[in-house]
Amino acid sequence: MSQLSVDQKLSLAQELSDGTVDKIVAKYAMKEVLASDGGPFMTLISHLPMAQGVVGKVRIFAGGPLHKLVTCSIVVPQIQLDSHMLYGFMPADSAVPHFTLDSVKAGEHFAFHLDLTPRVDLGAHTDYMNQVFWPLTDKFNAAEALDGIEQAHISPRQRAIMSPWMLVHRATETAFKTLFSHVDGYLKYWYGLVDQGVDSPVSATELAVRDKANRAAIFSPEIDPVWKRIEGLIGTPASEQLRAILRGE
Repeated sequence: MSQLSVDQKLSLAQELSDGTVDKIVAKYAMKEVLASDGGPFMTLISHLPMAQGVVGKVRIFAGGPLHKLVTCSIVVPQIQLDSHMLYGFMPADSAVPHFTLDSVKAGEHFAFHLDLTPRVDLGAHTDYMNQVFWPLTDKFNAAEALDGIEQAHISPRQRAIMSPWMLVHRATETAFKTLFSHVDGYLKYWYGLVDQGVDSPVSATELAVRDKANRAAIFSPEIDPVWKRIEGLIGTPASEQLRAILRGE
């Protein structure tokens, strides 16, 4: 992106995100869904007076066993923001969790969010939890033990709609660089779930209903305050369009 600083510290967040996107796209031979002008699916325009013009883009990829892969990059040097999100969505009737990664540098701090989004309630379906999430425990513990990270400040509501194996931290530059291998660990584990499939304890209809409700919560401005800030940056129509894409609408 043209606005991205040549400073390597600012590019680390995009390097982690773009590298992960490239791996998923190559693994499943996905194709990008382009806008009518041949560019990214959405181009994000700043509504801030101190940062005019294009500040980001939303890309969508389709194909293979995934329903879609959605990425959103927003880079605004004027406010020291270098933010990159990706979400690998499985079909609504699949029990395979979605894959997500947020990779951010804001000011002097790095931050990341890495998770596999559960497709059923884990407390009510312990066999599913044991099959899908318990094998992640060693990878989770290894990442949690990294030097140079600290817990991010998110609400209990945000934690409740993700998985207990979610990694969400602020990090030093050194720790953030170390994170690359941990993201690969989660990603390769997810590949195994996608390729082998997951036993569903509920019907396809129940999976789809829960997925719709869970994604509405994950991308709700009332639950995740980041959406209020995104709306202020790119405007209400673009923010609502982006959230609709992420909700699967």
